Amino acid sequence: LSSSMAADSTMPNGQETEPRNKVTVVLGAQWGDEGKGKVVDLLAMDADLVCRCQGGNNAGHTVVVDSVEYDFHLLPSGVLNKKAVSFIGNGVVIHLPGLFEEAEKNLQKGKGLEGWEERLKISDRAHIVFNFHQAVDGIQEQQRQLQAGKNLGTTKKGIGPAYSSKAARNGLRVCDLVSDFTVFEEKFRVLAEHFLTMYPNLNVDIDNELQQLKEYAERLRPLVTDGVYFMHKALTGPSKKILVEGANAALLDIDFGTYPFVTSSNCTVGGVCTGLGVPPSYVGRVYGVVKAYTTRVGVGAFPTEQDNEVGNLLQSRGREFGVTTDRQRRCGWLDLILVRYAHMVNGFTAIALTKLDILDTLSEIKVGVAYSVDDEPLPSFPANMDVLTRVSVKYETLPGWCCSTEDVRCFEELPPQAQSYIRFIEDFLQVPG
Repeated sequence: LSSSMAADSTMPNGQETEPRNKVTVVLGAQWGDEGKGKVVDLLAMDADLVCRCQGGNNAGHTVVVDSVEYDFHLLPSGVLNKKAVSFIGNGVVIHLPGLFEEAEKNLQKGKGLEGWEERLKISDRAHIVFNFHQAVDGIQEQQRQLQAGKNLGTTKKGIGPAYSSKAARNGLRVCDLVSDFTVFEEKFRVLAEHFLTMYPNLNVDIDNELQQLKEYAERLRPLVTDGVYFMHKALTGPSKKILVEGANAALLDIDFGTYPFVTSSNCTVGGVCTGLGVPPSYVGRVYGVVKAYTTRVGVGAFPTEQDNEVGNLLQSRGREFGVTTDRQRRCGWLDLILVRYAHMVNGFTAIALTKLDILDTLSEIKVGVAYSVDDEPLPSFPANMDVLTRVSVKYETLPGWCCSTEDVRCFEELPPQAQSYIRFIEDFLQVPG
């Protein structure tokens, strides 16, 4: 039966098995800050639905519209498209003061966000980040620094502790907040006490936060929806362009990233299915956003880092400062071993290469193409961070183009050397750009 059904794309009752609407996914292929916001913004212009599936307000996307620069941390960048619905999925952890503050700040910048509450939907299964989660994040970071001199470089937004509550099964979700508040209050007090027992120095004003949450519950209620049913209707209903905007990036994934210097969610393609309730067969194109060089915020191994004039040039020309943290980013050559590893996990259908123009002034450009440890070649990207700190990188040196590419709008207009650089990346990864 199964083989005869596979041969024909229609079921016995005439229904098509091929999904009507597939989601297009945009993911970071390095350590974040690849320019996903810009790519999402381009695709979101004609999208009907733009979704966030994981992370929290630790993510930072900058989008410029009509010369106004908007900064997003929790809201999908697609919220600027007044014809699209934006959706925050169940895999996202939500700090409610952060959400409403972000909206207010962006409203003051320009008209792009007007009416945002009319076009935003939030999954009832999304977990909530409380103020004490954020306070705990700061305490944990201090403890790590004191104990081992090794902090993780978290954004202190409470993301890790909120996901910890989720995994420990004592977290609270949006559906809890918008139903019986008396029951919610009881659970909230238990959770707050749990953290106070663990961290006696924690400063928590339980009554004040509850009062705040009661007010937020009223603002939130009209936005809340059954996320699974919502996505199912979008996927199986009339023709729709659905875009998923990944936060963070492959090498920050809790499973596949440079652990422990990672975020607390799955920011690879699997996070789309679990973070939205989308079956794998509905995942369509997966775009990997790759910066033309490599950057990293905070601590952790970085094989192609250039702590020299080249790194300084990339840092200043690329204006490499974190959107969420304002921290200076570490810079280095493009690491294709790392990007190929991200491709193994995500199965990119195409690569979006960003910030190529930052390399415009370099006479030669290096690209990392192989790793070795103690003169032994490594077949793949190592799991162990102690090994990654010891790798030697083999570089391929390519000629620079030494002219501006800022105004170039199509591949054919690029200088031949820039075209060769892109072709080299495509050939190495076996993915079209």
